[in-house]
Amino acid sequence: MGEIYEIVVFTASLSKYADPVLDKLDVHKVVAHRLFRESCYNHRGNYVKDLSQLGRPITDTIILDNSPASYIFHPNNAVPVSSWFNDPHDTELTDLVPFLADLSPVDDVRGVLDGAR
Repeated sequence: MGEIYEIVVFTASLSKYADPVLDKLDVHKVVAHRLFRESCYNHRGNYVKDLSQLGRPITDTIILDNSPASYIFHPNNAVPVSSWFNDPHDTELTDLVPFLADLSPVDDVRGVLDGAR
């Protein structure tokens, strides 16, 4: 996906916990930016990821997240995913690769993502 998209990891975790995990996961250095809890907004007790602060066209921005509360500001940019609990056979993210590749030439991802629900 790093050849098609600018990959940004935006997590509600603290950087002191998430950075070491990302260092192990991102062995090919495809993650362009890392954003942590301090970049989230606390909205009604939830950590919300405001995609408009990325400085990228919202029409081109996709968020994959297991928590609908975290993308409440931009629900039409979301691809909901399940929570992961140490399942070595989980393929949910890799199963999304063809769909995400098909989205790359779309002028406004929100229309496609909203219609996919």
